[in-house]
Amino acid sequence: MKTRISLLAAVFLLLAGCSWITASEKYDDETKTNAKKSVESFLMNNYEHIDSVEFTNVYQSEMGGLNVDGTINGGEAEFSAGIENDFSVGSIGLGEGFPEIKKACLVETCDY
Repeated sequence: MKTRISLLAAVFLLLAGCSWITASEKYDDETKTNAKKSVESFLMNNYEHIDSVEFTNVYQSEMGGLNVDGTINGGEAEFSAGIENDFSVGSIGLGEGFPEIKKACLVETCDY
């Protein structure tokens, strides 16, 4: 009987922990909007030939950071950006076919 109660308690704690993690993954609309604006500005100012930026997902990464995924130029190439607390782009992963970085932005990130 004690084993059964212990097992039930462990399952309950596990489920409660998962629910807490899921609840903490939600961002308000203002946070999502600020993150998207920052990413769009970063991409437009630092990369060649970007006409449009489309967003597919804003979420909390496994490590707890804010991430923004999307595509450029109507699906031409994909990206995934890690966002810092001040909404600056801290890291970026670029998919195949992504345009080149502007020469002026090679040494130092261009303003955004």
